[in-house]
Amino acid sequence: MMQPRHFISLHDISSDEFRDLITRAIALKNNRNPDFQPLKGKVLAMIFEKSSTRTRVSFEAGMAQLGGSALFLSPRDTQLGRGEPLSDSAKVISSMVDCIMLRTHDHATVTTFAEHSSVPVINALTDLLHPCQLLADMQTYFELRGDIAGKTVTWVGDGNNMCHSYINAAISLDFKLNIAAPNNYLPEASVLEPAAERVQLFDNPEDAAKNSDLIVTDVWASMGQEEEQQKRELAFKGFQVTAKVMAQANDDALFMHCLPAHRDEEVAAEVMDGSQSVVFVEAENRLHAQKALLEFLIRD
Repeated sequence: MMQPRHFISLHDISSDEFRDLITRAIALKNNRNPDFQPLKGKVLAMIFEKSSTRTRVSFEAGMAQLGGSALFLSPRDTQLGRGEPLSDSAKVISSMVDCIMLRTHDHATVTTFAEHSSVPVINALTDLLHPCQLLADMQTYFELRGDIAGKTVTWVGDGNNMCHSYINAAISLDFKLNIAAPNNYLPEASVLEPAAERVQLFDNPEDAAKNSDLIVTDVWASMGQEEEQQKRELAFKGFQVTAKVMAQANDDALFMHCLPAHRDEEVAAEVMDGSQSVVFVEAENRLHAQKALLEFLIRD
């Protein structure tokens, strides 16, 4: 039996495949044809240990639009939450469906699933990486500004799973990445090191934003970190994307945020709702990017 293709990290696809997925996502967005059903009869199992809006809606709607169907599985209603070994769950579930998507805390959950699955496994978010969001973000940039190779992106805030996937994307799509993060919240060294020649660290967002083409941020406290909220509010105080930060960037720079956003915390309301913000185009593009990914993995 051939090993299935998985999408656990952006490094699972080549640079050319990344660009092809973006091109395909844009094509699917611009030509919605109800008769085009390449995934007719195919089933996606969606395993959610972390709640979600965009991920669930985009994968479920995406499968439906491509002629397939999706099953929503939460640990509350399955044996997954009751201690069945992950390897057993992966073998069983993959024997009944055509693709598995996981949104979970521990990155090892997804890699273990992939190891024992007979069908493609998609990482729809772990504490380490969020590669699906990068497909949508990059689709948005390419649609509005063309190829991102050679451009400068600035990440402001937590060196989290989103930041890690931006680092991976910098390698794959050949852009420069400036990261402005507080000292105790830098990205993990293991993710940072392979990208050393493309990434620069800054201790304030204004300096990082200079001559940038894209400014990106995320919430200060991600899901599961709520109890750290106050500590993080202090740490991230100087790391808000304000109009002043945007003014340092190039005139045609875009602002992105994977949402949900907290206005006037990590991003000033005037930036979030301003003319450079493309957060809602970016959110919609989760659907189109996911469709391109599903088609790529399942039709393979």
